[in-house]
Amino acid sequence: MKTVIIFDHPYTATAGHNVPHHRSFLAALLKSVMTRLKTENNEIDLIDLHADGFNPVMSAADLSNWRRGQSPDPQVADYQQRLLDADRIIFMFPVWWEVMPAMTKGFLDKVYAKGQLYQADSMKTKLTKQPKIDIITTMSTPNLAYRLLFGAPLAKLLFRGTFLKTRLWHFKWHNFAQVEKKSLAQREVILRGFKL
Repeated sequence: MKTVIIFDHPYTATAGHNVPHHRSFLAALLKSVMTRLKTENNEIDLIDLHADGFNPVMSAADLSNWRRGQSPDPQVADYQQRLLDADRIIFMFPVWWEVMPAMTKGFLDKVYAKGQLYQADSMKTKLTKQPKIDIITTMSTPNLAYRLLFGAPLAKLLFRGTFLKTRLWHFKWHNFAQVEKKSLAQREVILRGFKL
């Protein structure tokens, strides 16, 4: 089974980067997820948006290509092909201002594009494998406040506004709230116990 992971955090997950991994619980989660997937004989394809230097901005030229159903650049075309081959897709990012960071939003805007990954007329996905989609997030906002006070905007944006709209039915959201308030021992328990 091929699993594509889209990782979005400034403290990049790529080995050799000079920012220490311990500064990002999300990077630790990524390591844990990848270790578990490898033990289950998954083929892992990591897209590290920061390490790749992905540009999330939709320029006028990009939008013109998007309207014609064309990839704006070779990097986006490569990402699109990798998603078409996926049996499972995992998005990993922190929640900032109650939604995803710019790189994840730009990835959706530029990569999950009409004519390329969904049909322009029917909105039906071209991901014919119907991949299972997991969203793994961290946030400072308490879970209850996020759902009741803010109305869980991320769930509305991704699940209703993107996946269901394009007929991707299999998705799950795993959220880790207020991790910064937990001790190192508590974080390690979370990492050991987390299963997709």
